[in-house]
Amino acid sequence: MPLILETIVTTLSPAGELHLVPFGLIGEDAGYVLAPFRPSPTIVNLEASPYFAASSPRDIRVIAGAVTGRREWPTEACTAIPGRRLADSFGHAEFEVAAVEPHATRPRFRGRLVHSAAHAPFIGYNRAQAAVLEAAILSTRLHMLEPDKVLTEMAYLAIAIGKTAGPREREAWGWIEDKVAAALGPEARVLDRDDR
Repeated sequence: MPLILETIVTTLSPAGELHLVPFGLIGEDAGYVLAPFRPSPTIVNLEASPYFAASSPRDIRVIAGAVTGRREWPTEACTAIPGRRLADSFGHAEFEVAAVEPHATRPRFRGRLVHSAAHAPFIGYNRAQAAVLEAAILSTRLHMLEPDKVLTEMAYLAIAIGKTAGPREREAWGWIEDKVAAALGPEARVLDRDDR
């Protein structure tokens, strides 16, 4: 199995508008690959402007927010490509699309690294951040998974929230819990609002 890095990917639309989305960047020997499923604004954007930036967010709310309709996060101009990157990040990388493998469902855009930079020291991991990340991914697959599986996984992930979350992680968890509850019902709310 390939290495997959969970990042925030930014691309520009044909009109020059920013599209910010959480994305698993696939690491391969020759570099990194984006493989979005159709239909996707990312595909449209990459076909119009073959560049993307991948940022590692310092604030887990960016990932939780993006999957729950909160996509307005501060960005800054990229250094070596046309486009923007997440402002509050541990680091970012800028890519030019070097090759495209066409596919009816999931084309693969191979990125050639043209610039990377570190912006903040990485002090350590937080289990609640990892739980929010997993819950965010889970929330994008509600149409593919059995409700019991989703509820079981949310209950397990909530343990890390209860034990290790700070205010940002609790807020992010609340956004995801609200999304899951809207789809599956109130039993998806594992934590009381006071525990968030």
